[in-house]
Amino acid sequence: VQLQASGGGVVRAGDSRRLSCVVSGRTLNDLSMGWFRQAPGKEREMVAAISLSGGGTWYTDSIKGRFTISRDTAKNTVYLQMNSLKPEDTAVYYCAATFGNTVTPTVYHSWGQGTQVTVSS
Repeated sequence: VQLQASGGGVVRAGDSRRLSCVVSGRTLNDLSMGWFRQAPGKEREMVAAISLSGGGTWYTDSIKGRFTISRDTAKNTVYLQMNSLKPEDTAVYYCAATFGNTVTPTVYHSWGQGTQVTVSS
């Protein structure tokens, strides 16, 4: 499974941004997906996940109500729509994939290269 994340950039607080993760090698019908982020000096954290059925989603508390994870099976792409961005959302964002119908896997086995999101105040 290969993952290609894109969509990062420099935005202002309050702006919106959509990240994309194009999946190749397997279809989204085989994969549960997650978005992670890592800020400078901090550990990587999972921010959102979607099950392979598309029927289950999970969000970390700090982004609930602002971020939405979704997928387009025709494009084999997963998105992270980020609204009302805050400076503390600044991080490198990664997408990841795992087999199985879950939003809380014990391990993600494939990772994208990361895309930088910088939110200025």
